[in-house]
Amino acid sequence: MTIEPEILFEKRGRAGIVTLNRPKALNALNANMVRLMHPQMAAWAEDPSVELVIVRAAGEKAFCAGGDIRQLHDWGKANDPAMRAFYADEYRLNAYIKTYPKPYVALIEGIVMGGGVGLSVHGSHRVAGERLMFAMPETGIGFFPDVGGTYFLPRMPGKVGTWLALTASRLGQADAVWSGFATHAVASADIEAVAEALCEKGNPTDTLAAFARQPGASAPSRALVPVIDRCFSADTVEDILDRLDKESGEHAEWAQKQAAVMRTKSPTSLKIALRQMQEGAKADFAECMRIEYRIVTRVAKGVDFYEGVRAVIIDKDNAPQWQPASLADVSDADVDAYFAPLPDELDVPTPPRA
Repeated sequence: MTIEPEILFEKRGRAGIVTLNRPKALNALNANMVRLMHPQMAAWAEDPSVELVIVRAAGEKAFCAGGDIRQLHDWGKANDPAMRAFYADEYRLNAYIKTYPKPYVALIEGIVMGGGVGLSVHGSHRVAGERLMFAMPETGIGFFPDVGGTYFLPRMPGKVGTWLALTASRLGQADAVWSGFATHAVASADIEAVAEALCEKGNPTDTLAAFARQPGASAPSRALVPVIDRCFSADTVEDILDRLDKESGEHAEWAQKQAAVMRTKSPTSLKIALRQMQEGAKADFAECMRIEYRIVTRVAKGVDFYEGVRAVIIDKDNAPQWQPASLADVSDADVDAYFAPLPDELDVPTPPRA
């Protein structure tokens, strides 16, 4: 029986192509894939025959649904240093993508969450198909919106990034383009043709312009910006919930749903995520990645991540018992501890993008 490689690399025409190749696992990103991808990209950066890098995925369901959470859960429960090593490697890869010296084109179709966001949003060109479904659902498993979420979410229009971080709301193609997650919208049927044209012609700006189109559906989240800004501009999670509870008029039902969803999330994760949005808005990318490494180091020693994975992925009872169970029991000092500097801070090399 032949075992398929989890990640594929090839040179075709003017491009180096990365293909995430775990379609049955929704192309979930694991340590082996990260370890292989970074040096290959570094080699292509030095290869004059490679004008651009294309990142795509096998299968139709997902570009990448996130990290291999079950593996990370098991490592963390066993106090295996492999968990922390994975995040260090992943965050360095995210930073490398952000500063990559050649065009980096992510062809994103289907589910894009967590680790898949880190492999796409930091690239120079993010090409979204019609079936795109983007979300950052980490607070629902006692985690936090990482892979650069500290940087890119606060830079979305208004408080849209804060709303996404706290509620795990989903964006489709039109919202992805409007919010800045994607740079281009294309027809799903054209994805293969886009890849071939990039390999043949290079020059992604002009090549993608030939395929780009207005998304078929409107951007529903754009119409919600006034209420999102009104409610999610509060300084604390408690005040955000209070504003949502008090929202009246045409958006009252929407606000009630957002509040109900937030109350199912880990209280600790909600407070971490809001602090991320506040700190990330003032920080450069490298500092945001260091912040995330500080947080993940402390999350690995906590309770909620393991309980969230148990409830959602292992037992699937969707009834996590968060500790602490209420926002009132998560103090500012508790949150401060997640953001405190580490003795061994993440080293984030940041060469300028050409």
